[in-house]
Amino acid sequence: MKNKVTIPLKSMGKRLASLTTKQRGIGLAEVLVALALIGIAVVAFLSSLYTGARTVNIIYERVTAENLARSQLEYIKSQSYITAPTSYQALSSLPPGFTITTQASAIEGRDDNIQKITVTVSRNGKTLLTLEDFKVNR
Repeated sequence: MKNKVTIPLKSMGKRLASLTTKQRGIGLAEVLVALALIGIAVVAFLSSLYTGARTVNIIYERVTAENLARSQLEYIKSQSYITAPTSYQALSSLPPGFTITTQASAIEGRDDNIQKITVTVSRNGKTLLTLEDFKVNR
C-alpha cells in the first residue's frame, strides 16, 4: 500500500517540476497584458487627480463668491442710506478675477425708507452668485 500512495505523489512532483523548468521567461502576451493593466491604472489615477483639482476650484469659487457677497451686503448696510434707485460702492479689495456689482431698488408700493439690495458676484465674466437683502433707513 505504501508504494501505491507514494508513486502518484512522486509522479505529480515530477510533472510539476517539469512544468516549472520548461518556462524560460515571460512571454510577449504576458508583457502586453501587464502593460495594459498598468496603463489602465495610470489613466484612472490621473483622471481622479483631474477631477479632484476641478472640484477644489469649483468649491473655491463658490465659497469665495458667498463670502464676498455677504461681506458686500454688510458693507452696504454700514454705509449711509441713499435713496433708490442707486448702487453702493463695492468692496475695495477683491481676489483676482472677481467682480462685484450692487444695485439698490425701491420697493413698489412701500415707503422710501426701505430698499432691496442686489449683490452679484462674478469671476472672469461668469456670474457665480446673486444675493438679495433689504436696507432700511434708520
